[in-house]
This record gives sequence, structure tokens and C-alpha cells, in this order.
Amino acid sequence: MEKRKEQQVQAVGFPAQSEYVWSVEGKVKSSSDKEAVLKNKTLNSLLNVELVMDKTAEDIAQIWTEFFARRDTVYAVIPGEAFDLVWSRSRCCPSFLYALPRQDGYEFFVGQWTGTELHFTALTNIQTAGDSAQSQLILHHYRELQASKGIVLMMGECDSTFLKVEDARCLANQVQLFYASDKFKLVRTFNHNPSHFKYMEVISALE
Repeated sequence: MEKRKEQQVQAVGFPAQSEYVWSVEGKVKSSSDKEAVLKNKTLNSLLNVELVMDKTAEDIAQIWTEFFARRDTVYAVIPGEAFDLVWSRSRCCPSFLYALPRQDGYEFFVGQWTGTELHFTALTNIQTAGDSAQSQLILHHYRELQASKGIVLMMGECDSTFLKVEDARCLANQVQLFYASDKFKLVRTFNHNPSHFKYMEVISALE
């Protein structure tokens, strides 16, 4: 896990053009440029921040929601205070084991915070590929408007060959469950006292 903290995983996609949110695709002229843009995705590559600065938080939330609602992806507008709680806890407990319900049981994913990005990687992939295991879902959290508008914008990039959007949303929803409630004790145990961590408690929390 310590090695994975240092690993930089590239994003798996980017959205298209709209009035306030636009694609960086038109700016990309070569494959190397594309890799650089995706690796260093900023809010300005998704949203015309200058154009929305005179709008209210509610207006910005509506713009963000209407844009991503038309796409098969994960997105959210998070109240600033709610994100502060998750963010502060992620600093001391950057990793956790999430359970994704399947028809015949559960599939486990390791969630690893890298800055304001949360990377989800299937546990089976980590067991087989080790440090080279790629993320199946990346949640990007943008704090540029938190101070002025009181909101944090989130969008996810999902490997559709591995996860359905419904699966990605299930994992994203669990971040709130485990990092912003009394269930955080499971996260603390996973990070600081792993020998006492019981994965069945994660399943019980979901059920």
C-alpha cells in the first residue's frame, strides 16, 4: 500500500463539450499531449471557472448536474463542510477496503486517496498485478470553488470494461458511509490496526 501511494495512475477518460463544461480533446494534438492533459486534469479543463464565478452555488450545481446527468459517469456536488470532514479523515486514513455487491457475493476494492483523487482498484487485481495494478475508478474532487461558493465538485472516471456505472456509484456512495459517519472506526482500524480489521464488518455496514 505504501508503494501504491507513490504510484501515479492516469485518468481513463474525459467529458465532451457543453456551454460551461468543455472537452480538452480539441486542445490535444498528439498522444503524448493527451496523456499529459489526462494525467493533470484540472477543474479548468472541465469547467469554465471564470464564466461561473458570478453565479450562485445553486446555479453551478445545476450546471454540473445537468452536464453529467446526460453521461454514464459518477458525479456530485458536495457541501464544503461535508468534504472537509472526509478530507481531514483521509489524511490520516488514506486507504480502505470497499465491498461491491455481486450476484454471488461481494467483490472487494481497495480505495486509495492520492491528493484529492480517490482511486479504486479491485483487490484481485492488486493480488495478481501488485504495484502495476491499474485503477478501475477514479474520483476527482475539485476544491477551487469551496472557499467562494461553499461547494466541492466531484466527477468520476470509470473503466467501463470492468465496472458498470451503477457499480461505480455504489463505491462512490460508500465514501460518505465510511468516512463521514461513525463507521469511520472501521477505516481507522484498517489503517492503524489491520490485524483487528474484519472484512465482514464492512459487509454488515452495507447490509
